[in-house]
Amino acid sequence: MSGGSGKGIGFRCPRSVVKKVLARQQSEGDGAVVRRSIGRMDVKYLDPFLMLDEFTVTPPAGFPDHPHRGFETVTYMLQGTFVHQDFAGNEGKIRTGDVQWMTAGRGIVHSEMPATDGVNKGLQLWINLSSNDKMIEPRYQELLSEEMGRVEKDGVEVCVIAGESMGVRSPVYTRTPTMYLDFTLKPGAEMHQSIPESWNAFIYVLEGEGVFGSEESSPVQPHNLLVLGEGDGVSMWNRSTSKTLRFVLIAGQPLNEPVVQHGPFVMNTSAQIEQTIRDYQYGKNGFEMAKYWRSK
Repeated sequence: MSGGSGKGIGFRCPRSVVKKVLARQQSEGDGAVVRRSIGRMDVKYLDPFLMLDEFTVTPPAGFPDHPHRGFETVTYMLQGTFVHQDFAGNEGKIRTGDVQWMTAGRGIVHSEMPATDGVNKGLQLWINLSSNDKMIEPRYQELLSEEMGRVEKDGVEVCVIAGESMGVRSPVYTRTPTMYLDFTLKPGAEMHQSIPESWNAFIYVLEGEGVFGSEESSPVQPHNLLVLGEGDGVSMWNRSTSKTLRFVLIAGQPLNEPVVQHGPFVMNTSAQIEQTIRDYQYGKNGFEMAKYWRSK
């Protein structure tokens, strides 16, 4: 079973796991708890990916009004519902299985708060924008769960958020070319997914335990991030006799540009960051509405 080839593995150069990082819990926002894997000392930056958080939020905690500039945020709800509001008057709900792909561009101030009682869980990925795209107008792409491309075959189910797998392509437009696949493997199933050779790639385990890269590898448990080495594809196995394995496979084309980050602002130089802070403080160059807007 393969994203590009038949039952055989068929990769000229299979990717192996070169780094494993356990995402540890930390506090973020207002009372929210996240497990951060990319964006801390172990994996500071995996070009073009700036951050990956697995978040768990129970009201009244959440992520109240905060700014962004210079990159994209991809929010994928695994459980519950979030309400998004921003200073341009956009408002909407991201429900279980939905994805919001937000291009912050030159500037946005928004809030992300739980809309349901109980536990709300999801993944938020930050994808860097090239220097050419950092100051574009903000935009959104929303993909509802029922609109996702899904395929199931030989005990493998894939939900295609971005890119292509098992003959299904996502409608999402990725300014920084990106693949984002949510796999579920039944006990005993295996998957062989091709990945563009020049791209950086990683796996994040959500449920169960899996063997990745090499059949001889030790099984990996949830909340672990696996950085993949070079190659044209990766193989994954669920060796369990009873438990389902679920993980996301994410890959992207490196930008190979300097990265200077100051919290929610990501630019190419320190001078651009200083300018961004001034723009935000004085409400200009994309932050004009920041002075007057507060979420409801």
